[in-house]
Amino acid sequence: MADVLILGTVALDNIETPFGKADNAMGGSASYAAMAASFFCRPAILSVVGEDYPKEHLKLLESRNIDISLIKKEGKSFRWEGYYEFDMNEAKTRKTELNSLEGFKVNIPENYKDVEHVFLANIDPELQLSALKQLKKPEFIVLDTMNLWINIKKKELLEVIGKADILLLNDGEARMLFNTTNLVTAANKALALGPKGVIIKKGEHGALLFMDGRHFSAPGYPLENTKDPTGCGDSFGGGLIGHLAKTRDFSEPNIRKAIVYGSAIASHNAEDFSVNRLKNITMKEIEKRYNEMKEIREF
Repeated sequence: MADVLILGTVALDNIETPFGKADNAMGGSASYAAMAASFFCRPAILSVVGEDYPKEHLKLLESRNIDISLIKKEGKSFRWEGYYEFDMNEAKTRKTELNSLEGFKVNIPENYKDVEHVFLANIDPELQLSALKQLKKPEFIVLDTMNLWINIKKKELLEVIGKADILLLNDGEARMLFNTTNLVTAANKALALGPKGVIIKKGEHGALLFMDGRHFSAPGYPLENTKDPTGCGDSFGGGLIGHLAKTRDFSEPNIRKAIVYGSAIASHNAEDFSVNRLKNITMKEIEKRYNEMKEIREF
């Protein structure tokens, strides 16, 4: 059994930015999260792909010691087509094809029901709830979401937030979910639902942690070369849960470290299309950027 179970999407993306484009690229929240987590531990992906999903993408995941045995194959793959303008913090969707994802049901095998660390990556909150009902007693759960689920499945999302240890969402989603312009108010309302901590992602400007009556502001890494920010939030979440699963330390100080590791990996991810950068960086490069980010916050 793997160290972390990641429920999310595995997709094929067509992406265009002011700096180029990529077609039929590996995408999906679970793909990015698992690649990032694999720097620290062995993740498993729980998802679905189509019969058309390229074998080389699956082989890449396996080469990173990621368990892909829980990825179901049927029909056609989930596809997303989008683009970025010079505001690289916001993706614009051209087309979404759910395909096999539309009828996907979560079915966790017996040998994974005892898994201790869970990352509920961006996917339908009903599927996230279904996964939690099938698991026995995970030690630590990190939850991610997006504006789509806030709009169409808010009730289910609020329910799953109450079962998570850490909630991840970006600043726009936090404001939307709790109907406030104030991020501190949004964080406090989220904490009142039950999670131990809330992390509000602010894209290139870093992330905020609210936990144990304290807050922490992680820096964004000042990138000179940004090509494609797709998957940066998922990479952040994967790096975060990977570090926590490796250290088995869920204290507020260690969650701060996990945030900086996640941010370091996400910054690397933005330097190329799809997972191209994640498949080439080394732990030495991640540690170097982690230390640089520590220095940014010293005064």
